[in-house]
Amino acid sequence: MADGQDEGQGHGASQGQPGLADLQHWTGVIGQAQQMLMIHAAEAAQQIAGQAQDMQARAAATIDTDRWFDQGRAFWQDNMALWQHFLGAEDAPPLPAAATARDRRFAAPQWEQHPLFALIRQSYLLMTDHLLRGVDTLEGLAPRQREQLRFAARTFADAMSPANFPVTNPVVMEKIFETRGDNLLRGLERMAHDMGRGQVTHTDAEAFEVGRNIAATPGKVVRETPLYQLIQYDPVGEQVERTPLLIFPPWINRFYILDLNAKNSFVRWAVEQGLTVFMVSWKSADATMADMTMDDYVLKGQVDAIDAVRELLAVESVHTIGYCVAGTTLAMTLAWAAAEGQAAKVASATFFTAQVDFADAGELSLFVDDDQIGMIAALAGEEGYIDGRYLAATFNLLRGRDLIWNYVVNNYLLAEDYPVFDLLHWNGDVTNLPAAWHRRYLEDFYRDNRLVRPGALSVAGVPIDLGRIETPAYIQAGREDHIAPAGSVWKMTRHLAGPMRFVLAGSGHIAGVVNPPAAGKYQYWTADGPGDSLDDFLAAATETKGSWWPDWIEWVKAQGTGTVPVEGARRPGGGAFPAIEDAPGRYVRMR
Repeated sequence: MADGQDEGQGHGASQGQPGLADLQHWTGVIGQAQQMLMIHAAEAAQQIAGQAQDMQARAAATIDTDRWFDQGRAFWQDNMALWQHFLGAEDAPPLPAAATARDRRFAAPQWEQHPLFALIRQSYLLMTDHLLRGVDTLEGLAPRQREQLRFAARTFADAMSPANFPVTNPVVMEKIFETRGDNLLRGLERMAHDMGRGQVTHTDAEAFEVGRNIAATPGKVVRETPLYQLIQYDPVGEQVERTPLLIFPPWINRFYILDLNAKNSFVRWAVEQGLTVFMVSWKSADATMADMTMDDYVLKGQVDAIDAVRELLAVESVHTIGYCVAGTTLAMTLAWAAAEGQAAKVASATFFTAQVDFADAGELSLFVDDDQIGMIAALAGEEGYIDGRYLAATFNLLRGRDLIWNYVVNNYLLAEDYPVFDLLHWNGDVTNLPAAWHRRYLEDFYRDNRLVRPGALSVAGVPIDLGRIETPAYIQAGREDHIAPAGSVWKMTRHLAGPMRFVLAGSGHIAGVVNPPAAGKYQYWTADGPGDSLDDFLAAATETKGSWWPDWIEWVKAQGTGTVPVEGARRPGGGAFPAIEDAPGRYVRMR
């Protein structure tokens, strides 16, 4: 909305300055919004305090009255500073830092240029800052409860952003006038579509197709079980490393996060480095998998695939990669193999952003308590599996500002063209999970942290102990990872017994892993050892610009046993396992 549109409409505004009617209107609107936020904060604080009072091992949580009133006084002082600037007072104090913070939601120049929308933006940022700081006024809360309250307050504040509503977003208002409201009609149509499918649309649904322009590295499916398909990729060159690479992606998502397109495909890059690469493509859970447990993913999944590759290529051992939850499971597989005298089957283990110690597992742990676990069990119903859309919504909520509200504005309010982005397509390609497995995963790992207690968990009746794992390990973490925090991933170094290399990559859970050397992005840190803490590691670490992939390939080849010619079973379908179908196979297409 251009400033000049206020002129001549009875508001008394001129040259973009607010008139009396404007001031009266927006004073009421913003005052009501501020009051709503403060009331919600107080109610949320009292609710959490009430929960704390029910906990026997903790003193009752109460509001620190002095700090509460100090914060309230500071809020209104900061708020008065905003209004003095809005009114153009010559002696106005400096604007509060929170009100001028950089925020991508308000990057459009209209949020600065129009005084009313500038006030809306600044007032919202100020209220959000004080709302989050208000969490500190509660005494007697356990750290977990305080983090739950912080998360709830931040989620509420993100939802209440003026950018999310047409009349308080100047960019949307301009679009409404420009299109005569057509953007809102198209946006409502899109919203109805998304509500029908139960999922926010992040990208153009027609832009990508697995096997055509994503998950397109040439290969064959050479084995199929009720749990997974095994893909073997076509080799490049005449010689390959004798020890093959077997990748276990997380079954919470599709495997092709590691094979998006030719430029950023880890699979294609690994093949080009002279590795014989195998990928496990997990089946999305259905009613036939209702009774699947972690034991099945260890024995019928990872151990079975390791034995299959060893048999096919007639090799003693394989290199392995476990990404996220598949890395947690790989640690269990290695502990089981050590207990059963089968550790030699694995030449090396690489862990992509994987946790074994869940004491500080990040914001995902805020969703894990008995009530949440019971609700998830109810979602499974009689079919015995969790719909992947629920899980996608949970992960999106961790980054609600980027993965929910950003698309509410762009898709529903502005009705902009959907972006063409392979990563967003993958993010929306959800998978279902066996309910029995999911429940035990939440209880045993996130809630009770049993994996790091020797003998507390077993696989097929065999007690496991991470301290018995002597397999060489490459442990990669993402410095900005919000799903598997770097400090939590680092803790794996305290539990394994073999030689290990810890590498901290720039960026997060996805971009920190999928970072091809040709992109020249980010950086990584290495040191002679993992140190006694993540901070100690960083203090001694050397920073290297770009991708950590070259560091990994040098490390993994050092664990191998030379090269062999590309012949026979080194080509998909050329050995004892005939080709079943072209990669990426049918399991990755199943919903």
